[in-house]
Amino acid sequence: MKKSLLSVALLAAVTMPVWAQNIAVVNGKPVPSSRVEALKQQVERSGRPVTPEMMGQIKEELIAREVFMQEARKRGLDATEDYKNQLELARQSILIRELFADFQKKNPVTDAEIKAEYDKFVAANGGKEYRARHILVEKEDEAQALIAQIKKSGNFEELAKKISKDPGSGANGGDLDWAGAGSYVAEFSAAMVKLDKGQMTEAPVKTQFGFHIIRVDDVRETKLPSLEEVKPQVAQQLQQQKIAQYQESLRAKAKIQ
Repeated sequence: MKKSLLSVALLAAVTMPVWAQNIAVVNGKPVPSSRVEALKQQVERSGRPVTPEMMGQIKEELIAREVFMQEARKRGLDATEDYKNQLELARQSILIRELFADFQKKNPVTDAEIKAEYDKFVAANGGKEYRARHILVEKEDEAQALIAQIKKSGNFEELAKKISKDPGSGANGGDLDWAGAGSYVAEFSAAMVKLDKGQMTEAPVKTQFGFHIIRVDDVRETKLPSLEEVKPQVAQQLQQQKIAQYQESLRAKAKIQ
């Protein structure tokens, strides 16, 4: 009796680690637990957190996959040319993904790089913003007459609603909302920045769209987000740039005939 119990204990000691390595055995074929970790990582890469409940779903998914895979092999589907081609494409995609993941790991974006990129953004987008209105017409003499009318007794906003050829701003009394000078065509911008708050252009401003009468309602310093607010986006953008440069360097070195 003692010998029998000892044999059972030894058998359990040998078989338990084997079962621990698998989540199930389907038709005699084990489903290794390593697949759970691989699928878990795949889910996490897609941006979804893996909850304890989802771990159970992952295991069920892997068991189902093994059942379906076995049936597909029974039918000889793994021997078809189409399957082999798709398998090769999938293998390439996985290997390329690993290549770029390895590159990112070894070439992380630094805080200094993020700060330098943010400083360039501030330099390019800083300065002043203008709350301007305009009335757009086709002919210069019509614009001149409107300027005279506004100076005398006309209402800029009402005239913009009735006359302006710009459908977007015209309906709002010519209001262009807050924008930097760089948001407009050169001729419009050059005339606008010369105006002080409350001033209107003395002469029509010609652009490719027609003739404009411009009034500046207000001026303020551009409000830009802080470095901390945009740091994740800047880091992502820089990482994408690094990957793109890496891809280009690999293609440049390759001998393609």
